[in-house]
Amino acid sequence: MQNRVEIYDTTLRDGTQGEFINMSIQDKLRIAKRLDEFGVDFIEGGWPASNPKDTEFFERAKTMVWHTAKISAFGSTQRPKLRAEDDVNLQQLVASEAPVITIFGKCWDLHVLKALKIEMPENIDLIYNSINYLHTHCNDVNFDAEHFFDGYKDNPDYAIECLLAAKKAGAQRVVLCDTNGGTLPGQLSDIVKQVIAKLQMPVGIHAHNDSECAVANSLVAIQAGCSHVQGTMNGMGERAGNANLCSIIPALRLKLGKECLKEDSMVHLTSLSTFVDEIINQPHYSRQPYVGKSAFAHKAGVHVDAIIKNSRTYEHIAPESVGNTRRILVSELAGGSTVVQQAQKMDINLEKGSPVVKRVIAKVAHLENQGYSFEGAEASFELLIMQQTGHYHQMFETESYRVIVEKRKPNGDEVTEAVVKVSVNGEIKHTVAEGDGPVHALDNALRSALFSFYPAMASMRLTDFKVRVVNMSDATAAKVRVNVESIGYGRTWTTVGVSTNIIEASYRALVDSFQYGLQIAASDSETPNG
Repeated sequence: MQNRVEIYDTTLRDGTQGEFINMSIQDKLRIAKRLDEFGVDFIEGGWPASNPKDTEFFERAKTMVWHTAKISAFGSTQRPKLRAEDDVNLQQLVASEAPVITIFGKCWDLHVLKALKIEMPENIDLIYNSINYLHTHCNDVNFDAEHFFDGYKDNPDYAIECLLAAKKAGAQRVVLCDTNGGTLPGQLSDIVKQVIAKLQMPVGIHAHNDSECAVANSLVAIQAGCSHVQGTMNGMGERAGNANLCSIIPALRLKLGKECLKEDSMVHLTSLSTFVDEIINQPHYSRQPYVGKSAFAHKAGVHVDAIIKNSRTYEHIAPESVGNTRRILVSELAGGSTVVQQAQKMDINLEKGSPVVKRVIAKVAHLENQGYSFEGAEASFELLIMQQTGHYHQMFETESYRVIVEKRKPNGDEVTEAVVKVSVNGEIKHTVAEGDGPVHALDNALRSALFSFYPAMASMRLTDFKVRVVNMSDATAAKVRVNVESIGYGRTWTTVGVSTNIIEASYRALVDSFQYGLQIAASDSETPNG
């Protein structure tokens, strides 16, 4: 059985069919370049005949250098009653000059008779004539056998006849599509084995996730003999999405021992996954296997204690192998091992049963009872450890603050103004600043007050702001939890604040963020060559 598996990425075509997914031409080109650097074999750029954006993509792609990937154009078999050479769709595929062309055709008699409304032999001719025409212009033509598994279940002889027509016409590969995503792994594996035995040519798999089996179906298809797999980054795609390459690829390399991508590609998987979501302005799914922020996050004290002794106890792979990192979460469930592990990352050595560790745990429990959560606010937890261990240096003190929101004209914009008074080593600084809202104004005012003392903070900025109601039953008197994410000095960190007053909660999170960032800056300045 062949050990090399081709990776065919269809994020830029099938992925864009997902709800809320929109990409500009520049977005598509940026993602394509990252996919090429990552080492995928094929990048499906779009359907040239469907819209001007995809046509432009192929025009731009022709002028670019591709180191690993081949760009593929996508389309359908010719329309009934036309000659292949007269079909505009096929003409556009050829005009794209893409080195690979992938076309789909019907393999389910239900679709042939009810959707296309043609006779079954005519559909065979459409498949053969389309591929035969394209093959005279392009050496690498794939046939995506649409609805193949549903078609095979209803009429296996006809579904196979469609594949044989594609093979005879010169298709380089046939790709079996579980288009409705309803086939389960056991049945799919059996069908793939039967097809490969009859076809004797390279076979691929293209699975959809409507039964949440797209990754499993892709993997069992490869185990059954497929040498080509199609999917999208982060599983984006129509309805419930496509097979997730971010799960398939590490399973192939690390679980099945298959050859794919380049030798050093795997360590860039998490950053690629995050990059794609950033480009399309979608939140990165934290519980996504392998590449999610929570994929290697440990919360229970028993788990943390075991992980410290041997990571294999609760991790199926090393997080670093896919470019991810282990995270030790802090909560009332955490034991001393959690505190010790986090302190070690800060170069602070603690004993599991020591009084200081017990104080940290007690403080966490007390704050969480008030509504704090340190699971997504590691920087606030690090500050807490510093405070309890004597490693904390207070970079400034807040003397007072005030926020004013004013609407000066009936139809005018609101004006938000923040006044902040801080003390640094006994010296008072009193500043005022405006902003787009209370948090922005406070952020600007704090920066203005502290900049003369700490010019290095110019490289620090707020990147995200989240608010969550802690006890909704109290309605407008409920506590709110605010998380602030900041970036600077080559680091990203998150802090938390809680109060019944959203401004106060925000200010607490902001103050922690500035205190933490300035601790980093001070530490870096003390490090030789830092």
